[in-house]
Amino acid sequence: MIIVAGLVVAFVLIALFSNRKTRLCRWRENRSKGQAAYSCIYCGAKTSGLPGQAPKTCLRQTSENSQ
Repeated sequence: MIIVAGLVVAFVLIALFSNRKTRLCRWRENRSKGQAAYSCIYCGAKTSGLPGQAPKTCLRQTSENSQ
């Protein structure tokens, strides 16, 4: 019973503290010449950055404003 209660508490804490800004974002990386281009499969946002370091926030509003 203690294990079940611990799992419930852990699930609730993860749900409360998870980063909601990237919950639906799924970043895909295209590498070339030391740079990486990232595109989100869910919202269509695009950005560039360093290889292996995907964005940590959703950039949907940024990509909508630039179009």
